[in-house]
Amino acid sequence: MQKINQSSRRSFLEKIAAGSVGVAIASGFGAKVFAERNTNPLLLKPVDSNTFVSDKKFVPVMITPYKQNGQIDYETLSKLMDFYLAAGVKGFFANCQSSEMYFLSEEERLSLTRHVVKRVNGSISVVATGSFGDTLEEKAEFAKKIYHTGITAVIMISSLFVKAEESDDVLISNFEKFFSLTDNIPMGTYECPAPYKRIISPDVFKYLLGTNRMVYHKDTAIDFNKVKAKLELCKNNRIEFYDACVANTMYSLQAGAKGMSAISGNFYPEILVWMCNNSTNPDKQEEVKFIQAQLTKTEDIIAQNYPLSSKYFLQKRGLPIELISRVSSTPLTTTQKQALEDTYKVFLGWCDRIGIQPVKL
Repeated sequence: MQKINQSSRRSFLEKIAAGSVGVAIASGFGAKVFAERNTNPLLLKPVDSNTFVSDKKFVPVMITPYKQNGQIDYETLSKLMDFYLAAGVKGFFANCQSSEMYFLSEEERLSLTRHVVKRVNGSISVVATGSFGDTLEEKAEFAKKIYHTGITAVIMISSLFVKAEESDDVLISNFEKFFSLTDNIPMGTYECPAPYKRIISPDVFKYLLGTNRMVYHKDTAIDFNKVKAKLELCKNNRIEFYDACVANTMYSLQAGAKGMSAISGNFYPEILVWMCNNSTNPDKQEEVKFIQAQLTKTEDIIAQNYPLSSKYFLQKRGLPIELISRVSSTPLTTTQKQALEDTYKVFLGWCDRIGIQPVKL
């Protein structure tokens, strides 16, 4: 099993109107067909010409619930998915770093992803990391296995394709070979902080966009100027760009990002959904700016001892999830728990401010 640098996780972490279960709009990446498209009256209802409509999406990086014996708790995972869907998410990123992917076996990665795909049953798109293996051939073999679970696209971790000291030319060469070994499987990229953070440069991004294989990108550059540069390159391309940095939420969405995929969605997905729905709404800019400032302010609190912090927060919200993580065996401190409880109260105030109801668990 591959190891990660724990400090890289911390460096990254530093730096949603409620919907109904099963009624989320089908995601564009991969063009999945929404099962209720022609039968659900909520989807057939015409939109008033004066109603603001946004195509922005919040896609959560899913956490993994465990039983007391340390095995994956699929029953609680299903409840977690219902919670995400009720909040209005429009896609899932399964088998990601928040899922503790480096601490799952190959079969667990596949089983976890398969469960998510089966439960959404085509209603929204699911992506999952697939670039595991010591060689490009092994990575390609696993990519095929996880794609066959029914996901929309296989996500490639940029730092798993090249050593930190190797050049972009080597990275492009390795991507090219990987593509040649994976048929026409739709792909995405994720600048995961582990095993180290490899930000995709403009030249590499241009290459990837030109392959006609890319449908998804999760960005962790944090530097908004770098984010804007990539968004410019994305214009007129089918790729969907998601920012992982919650401090960029309002700015990235207004600059053209398709959506957000930040860890704060494992605490209060309703708020991220609301931001995606309203970031470009001219009538909501005062509230958008307020929520942006609040999200940035609370990020350092929720990032401490993540993902245990998210599980404690979700417990507070009513999800029957155990405080178990394979990433960290260090329990939350009394101070950290109190900060999360205070943040929960603050979150309820946000909901009152913007006029939404938090999802009931």
